[in-house]
Amino acid sequence: MHEEKLKQFYERRLTAEAGGGEDKIDSQHSKGKLTARERINLLLDPNSFNELDKFVTHRSDDPELKKFYGDGLITGFGTVNGRQVFVYVYDFTVLGGSLGEMAGKKVSKVMSLAMKVGCPVIGILDSGGARIQEGVSSLDSYGDIFLKNALASGVVPQITASIGPCAGGAVYSPAMTDFVIMVENVGQMFVTGPEVVKQVLSQDVSFDELGGAKTHATKSGVAHLIAKDEIDCMDKIKTLLSYIPQNNREEPALVTDNTDDFNRVDQKLVSILPENPYHPYDIKEVISKIVDDGVFFEIHELFAENIVVGFARMGGRSVGLIANQPLLLAGALDIHSSVKAARFIRFCDSFNIPIITLVDTPGYLPGADQEHNGIIRHGSKLLFAYCEATVPKITCIIGKAYGGAYIAMGSKNLGTDVNYAWPTAEIAVLGPEAAITIMHRKNLKNSPDAAEIKKNLAKEYRNKFANPYIAAERGTIDLVIDPMETRPMIINALNVLSSKKENRPWKKHGNINL
Repeated sequence: MHEEKLKQFYERRLTAEAGGGEDKIDSQHSKGKLTARERINLLLDPNSFNELDKFVTHRSDDPELKKFYGDGLITGFGTVNGRQVFVYVYDFTVLGGSLGEMAGKKVSKVMSLAMKVGCPVIGILDSGGARIQEGVSSLDSYGDIFLKNALASGVVPQITASIGPCAGGAVYSPAMTDFVIMVENVGQMFVTGPEVVKQVLSQDVSFDELGGAKTHATKSGVAHLIAKDEIDCMDKIKTLLSYIPQNNREEPALVTDNTDDFNRVDQKLVSILPENPYHPYDIKEVISKIVDDGVFFEIHELFAENIVVGFARMGGRSVGLIANQPLLLAGALDIHSSVKAARFIRFCDSFNIPIITLVDTPGYLPGADQEHNGIIRHGSKLLFAYCEATVPKITCIIGKAYGGAYIAMGSKNLGTDVNYAWPTAEIAVLGPEAAITIMHRKNLKNSPDAAEIKKNLAKEYRNKFANPYIAAERGTIDLVIDPMETRPMIINALNVLSSKKENRPWKKHGNINL
């Protein structure tokens, strides 16, 4: 009797693990894609996966809708480099990975468990979307998942990998997670597909052009990271996890075997800045000189490139870095860069990751296009994010810091803890040329030597006003430092601020201008 029951059990288990069958698995492989279980094995530590709801099947009355164990979704928990995580992985070999009532319940269950335990949640998308045969039950399942995404936000990290199609309402769940990774030429996300676009708008557009990885990494900002293949995708997930804690009550892991000297100085650091403050340079060169081992894990690399955000370690501590990029738009802030930086700051604040800001910006980008598309509204998000954040915040002004952008980029007035400046910093309401044009408009208009006079006045203005010492005299800059000491100064500040506690007025939540 027992042997027969065990035999039935193993038969059912093998059936569940076979997914949609050999033909469907071969079809998946023919597209250059791994199966759901192969993806789990690639992501998780060997033999660490514990599956949940393996024998779940759909409850549809449609006689033509075949039943499969697992119902097109694999869920469970395991470890990544020894750290506990929960996963849900769509299985495209089963009913096209479509989501029905029971599959939705599986996702909701692992997300609830992840919040109870305090572990990151990783979702891997490869799905045809809502299961049409189940109608409103399928749609309700998506609604349940959206609620869990919102409840888990800021409680446990949520990471989504797009390694296949994701369409319609299904795209909103990954958009509600913290990070979206898309695989080139494989991952696709769109609300309405190319056929609908052609029918409604008479526009011919391919799947990749409409919602491929490059589109969402460069234009929409939906994708935070692009992977060249599935192996690279899993590696990126592992790297990302290494910088963030398990949940909002823990600190990121402190790397104690760091070989990079905490007190390392670099006499050539200041030479990265060009003599002419209006000439471009790559801020990533500065970042690589001050972080541990020169390793910087950039987020949103191809979106709003006039600002740089990402993770690094300083003195073994995980930090979030925000820096203006003079190579693009001279480092000016615009709509996309404001939103990009604000979202990154809010993630860091949610999960106890200190924020380091490097400033070199001429201000907010002017123009009718920016104004009409809401730079005031979107620009305020950056202000809100810095003001709202209670993690250690350290700012270093290395170049230009003009006008509202000076305030927005982690100024002392927004609640930053330590504000440094290099002697090369220029802090002013306006850049010298713009200020002189306004202040001496009449004299310049009537003078035959206006260009020369303007040049001399701008030089005088820069020497007299556009420097860090006036701000230092007023305490909004805590210290003007030698550029070569930037790394040890920031690390020392991080060590001091490691026990920082900050109380804020009670509220349900702030009302950020979305």
